[in-house]
Amino acid sequence: MSTLIVLLPPRDPAVRSEEWHLPDLPFLLLDKRGESQRVGRAALGLLPRASATVLIVAARDTLLLAASVPPLKGPRLRQALPNVVEDQLIQDPQTCHVAVDPVALADGRRVVGVIDRGWFRFVLGAFSGAGHRNVKAVPAMRCLPVPAAAPVEEGAEGEKTEAPPTPFVAGLLGQVVSTAPALIGEMAAPSPAAIGAPRIEIAIARGERAALGEGLALPADSIAATLAALAGDHPATLYALADLPGDEPRLSGSRNAAAAIAGAQPITFEALARNALASRFDLCQFEFAAQPWRLDRATMRRLRVPIALVAASIVVSIIGVNVQWLQLARLRDTINTQETELLLAAFPKTTVVLDAPDQMSRNLDRLRVASGELSPSDFLSLADGLARSLGPVPVNGVAGLDYRDRRLEVTFKPETKVDSDLSKRLAANGLNGSIDSNTGKWTIRSGQ
Repeated sequence: MSTLIVLLPPRDPAVRSEEWHLPDLPFLLLDKRGESQRVGRAALGLLPRASATVLIVAARDTLLLAASVPPLKGPRLRQALPNVVEDQLIQDPQTCHVAVDPVALADGRRVVGVIDRGWFRFVLGAFSGAGHRNVKAVPAMRCLPVPAAAPVEEGAEGEKTEAPPTPFVAGLLGQVVSTAPALIGEMAAPSPAAIGAPRIEIAIARGERAALGEGLALPADSIAATLAALAGDHPATLYALADLPGDEPRLSGSRNAAAAIAGAQPITFEALARNALASRFDLCQFEFAAQPWRLDRATMRRLRVPIALVAASIVVSIIGVNVQWLQLARLRDTINTQETELLLAAFPKTTVVLDAPDQMSRNLDRLRVASGELSPSDFLSLADGLARSLGPVPVNGVAGLDYRDRRLEVTFKPETKVDSDLSKRLAANGLNGSIDSNTGKWTIRSGQ
């Protein structure tokens, strides 16, 4: 199964929802064996098709929080989640989509991802309209490498204990082309010259297993001080996206800004994409859950011609079947009329006609008997035909003859061998013979 991984741009809060659009998007295409096939940047309509699509949601558009989630499921859980995160949001929680991480934290709390519902619906609708059905959305914070566990230390009584890791991971994921001023706070106030400078998109992962996180857009000269203030005493790791597709011609953009940050480790776009593919946290939950079988408007537009052809074929088939049935019904009525007329012409005293062919046969048999001629289905006729058909079978090999319902049942003695050509000889004499495999009896009828 091929997979397409796409890095989404952050939502510009200064742009109204009526003016939202998606620019050219960086992507990585993997084949069914997980090997890289294509990497680049393209407009949404020109992205390669794949069996599954993974979206890396910008860090500034997603907030990962730890919360005590009630033991509910389905629509009831969806209704309760906004109330769970209400105290930690500035935005109205009812306008947000809240997803739950399937893996709980050590203290039993769950990680929830919060994203603007309107923006998320716009993004998924755009990809669905472009033909991408099986879509998974992963926060950019979950795509950063997770630091190794803390080293084992000696306890007070010689026991080895492992200190709980509380890492702080930051990733510089590219330059923001257009964005509203980001709120940095008092930890690292930007200089006046930095307010109009290009900003760098930063994804921050922190807490247990780096499961929590958020995103910022900062000027390049404020990144080091801001991250140091946010990390505090926790071990911090900084990554810089080194080969974002489409940024290659730029020599003075986010790449140089990332290189200027001391201690930034390079991370490739392919590594970021593969981490997104391996992540178990999918924002597409509840009403946004992936439904590849769902027939939306875009699918119906593409299927209009095939559906019309199938409907036309069904209509033509139904009409053709009914026309043929009418023709056969008329032919049947014509044949029945001719048979009835023939029966009445041969036997005018017939008062009731139920089955003309059978009545004709019975009347002919009665005429033969009345004229002294044997009927083909009489006992003597069947016995005479059997005698002529025995061939190498000895006559004294017959144990008994039983005649009923115009058929002759023949029982041969156990020691008598009946050859396989007996049926052929019976047919040559105008008879039909069959053997009952259970009783060994032969049933002989007239072939006329």
